[in-house]
Amino acid sequence: MKKMEKIASFTIDHLKLQTGIYVSRKDYVGDQVITTFDLRITRPNTEPVMDNPAVHALEHLGATFLRNHPQWKDQVIYFGPMGCRTGFYLLLAGDLASDDIFDLVKEMFAFVLDFDGPIPGASPKDCGNYLDMNLSMAKYYARKYMDEVLKEKQPERMVYPQ
Repeated sequence: MKKMEKIASFTIDHLKLQTGIYVSRKDYVGDQVITTFDLRITRPNTEPVMDNPAVHALEHLGATFLRNHPQWKDQVIYFGPMGCRTGFYLLLAGDLASDDIFDLVKEMFAFVLDFDGPIPGASPKDCGNYLDMNLSMAKYYARKYMDEVLKEKQPERMVYPQ
């Protein structure tokens, strides 16, 4: 088998990576730029990873919020968890920077913190694993992210460490 190059996300030094909002990569589809953001909620290889029920609840709430946002909904390509369970990827149409979406991400996590009631899509008809959700833990991670990353803009949490 031919030797393959590392993908971009495997070239980031995860030992130095803090929680934050990072531009992971930019791709082109025709002349349209797609920006992938790394919303890092727990510190890799240092803090425990998020548990599946919290991740699943955050995914449902975040995706619902983003796809209904009056300004951003038409730019949302994807929102979902990283396999390592330390954060989420947010893909948006446009050539964007972390600073451009700071307020959007802050709104999204405030939405999670304020959310009360049944989680959108948490039914056997709408989801393949609808019982595996934990709103209380989703709120715990939302609070953690708000406190560490979203209280105020911190340049060191918006650009990958060298």
